[in-house]
Amino acid sequence: QVQLVESGGGLVQAGGSLRLSCAASGRTFSNYNMGWFRQAPGKEREFVAAISWSGGSIYYADSVKGRFTISRDNAKNTVYLQMNSLKPEDTALYHCAAEARGSTYWGQGTQVTVSS
Repeated sequence: QVQLVESGGGLVQAGGSLRLSCAASGRTFSNYNMGWFRQAPGKEREFVAAISWSGGSIYYADSVKGRFTISRDNAKNTVYLQMNSLKPEDTALYHCAAEARGSTYWGQGTQVTVSS
């Protein structure tokens, strides 16, 4: 099993930046594909970005392309989400997820609020 703890959320003005971190423990982090998802109040959870176990494949939702960057440091068991040019519509609870061999683990989330 993998335990995931997100951090780095907060309140920021539109146009600002935040960097989210997700620290993993429990299993070999480098075996896992990692992703970021978000859920705004009253909405379904949606995909934001993902990175493969090696870092060789990266995917983004169209809504964040060119503004967000996902990366990972396997030596630190951590995945990051650099968020630039934030918009009020980016306001949500951001979760990281770890996936391998058909099993998916989720963190509790970190709140991001973007004021206009």
